[in-house]
Amino acid sequence: MIRSGRVADPPPAVQFFRERPPVTALAGFVASVWVQRVLPGAAAYVHRSVPSGSAELVCRVGSAPYIVGPLTGPRVETLEPGSTVVGLRLRPGAAGALLGAPASEFVDVTVDAAAVWGSAAVRAGERAAEAADPGDAAAAVQELVRGRAAGATGVDPLVVEAVRRLLPGRTPDLRSLWSSLGVSERSFRRLCRSTIGVGPKTLHRTLRFQGFLAQAQYALAQGRGPTEEGLARLAADAGYADQAHLTRECVRLTGVTPRVFLGEVERSCGCGHDHEVSFAPLLGPAVLFKNGGSGRP
Repeated sequence: MIRSGRVADPPPAVQFFRERPPVTALAGFVASVWVQRVLPGAAAYVHRSVPSGSAELVCRVGSAPYIVGPLTGPRVETLEPGSTVVGLRLRPGAAGALLGAPASEFVDVTVDAAAVWGSAAVRAGERAAEAADPGDAAAAVQELVRGRAAGATGVDPLVVEAVRRLLPGRTPDLRSLWSSLGVSERSFRRLCRSTIGVGPKTLHRTLRFQGFLAQAQYALAQGRGPTEEGLARLAADAGYADQAHLTRECVRLTGVTPRVFLGEVERSCGCGHDHEVSFAPLLGPAVLFKNGGSGRP
């Protein structure tokens, strides 16, 4: 349940992930607000973050918030039993508007939020630590970004349109994309790197894989596992030349093969993860699913 961007405390499980839309004031900057928990007494949870085309603001409740820049490869971390983590996934292009520096400076790095946003980030971490529940902790992190967004100019409309055209299912011609947007190739690449962090080719690769992941996890939610035939079909549907192409890209972006990666996703997300906010736009409005996945499976 969500009210005004608040992530409600999820039902009991060994570990779980919930995401919801942000408050209205942040809708142009933030794609989703999420809570992840590993309950006391459970085993430590190892999860693999993969490129999503955007940066995240993350706070392990009880610790200082930090910024995870746009990824070009996997990031693996361990959550200990009793951990609660809250965060915001920014929209592609929002990093350049909110972080006070070109987004390219944050690619594949993790930065203490206080180094970027000063004492406001410290106070947000303190409020998250004092929160009565994970939903309130997530609200404290949202409030930090709302303060930054109030003075920001917003995501460049050209970037918003470019991302829309690069979404799965549109199979864009990258060579003509910038000309159709009325800019030179050099200017467009520079714009992408300063606002999103990566160039258009890398962004396209990332969004295509996110589309594959959305379709794969929808299939898993329907009880269809990653068989060879299923992977070949998903590869074609996601816009890959063939299954070998998908495998190369999956290893590049996740560090493992599609079968291994989807096996991890099936084991973790089958216990009650909810990523509909991230994946519904990639699947279309007619698709609703209960178990899904994201860059944080």
